[in-house]
Amino acid sequence: MPLRFAEEIILLLLNDDDGRFARVPSWSMDYALAGAVLMDLALENRIDTDLERLVLVDSSPLGDSLLDPTLADIAAGEERNARYWVEHTANRAAEIREEALNRLVEGGILERKDDRFLWVFQSRRYPTVDGKEEREVRLRLMGVLFSDEIPDPRDIVLLSLTDACGILRSMLSRRELNSAAERIEQVRKLDLVGQATTQAIMDIEQFVATSVQRHIY
Repeated sequence: MPLRFAEEIILLLLNDDDGRFARVPSWSMDYALAGAVLMDLALENRIDTDLERLVLVDSSPLGDSLLDPTLADIAAGEERNARYWVEHTANRAAEIREEALNRLVEGGILERKDDRFLWVFQSRRYPTVDGKEEREVRLRLMGVLFSDEIPDPRDIVLLSLTDACGILRSMLSRRELNSAAERIEQVRKLDLVGQATTQAIMDIEQFVATSVQRHIY
């Protein structure tokens, strides 16, 4: 079965050298994982969204532990917009991350290594086994960024998510980002679901960042 977006986001966020997560704001990871779940539900034809509202299309469970809890929440709740469901799902980000990591370990894509000092647990790392899947995800992104071809719907979603959550900034140099800026904007406009979800993520992140700056200064 193809990887879910949450699993692909995890692979992009793990450092190749040591298997630890890249230094991105915790809320960026939370909203990336929330958006990933909503995007997968949209591609599975369970939800649809525009810039004003997110609607339930089919409440039938998928039998997928990453997606079904959010689907159940949407089915049980009132009709809301994408921003609401991004924020709501981000409350489960820790569970989503652990489930995605467990699936990647069980699938033989990652290893789980506990670092200890004097027999005391210090931290946990997730190095890749052979890096194949992580390289494939990165190559898909680079292929979208630096070509003129119409991308696959899954690649549109992945690019939109990584851009909205700042993950692309950790993968590319400033020069590469500037070179790809027009292409990123072009691709983001190809999918309405992606537009609504990623705009919600960007709005929330801007609000959080502004709130943090006000608190500091």
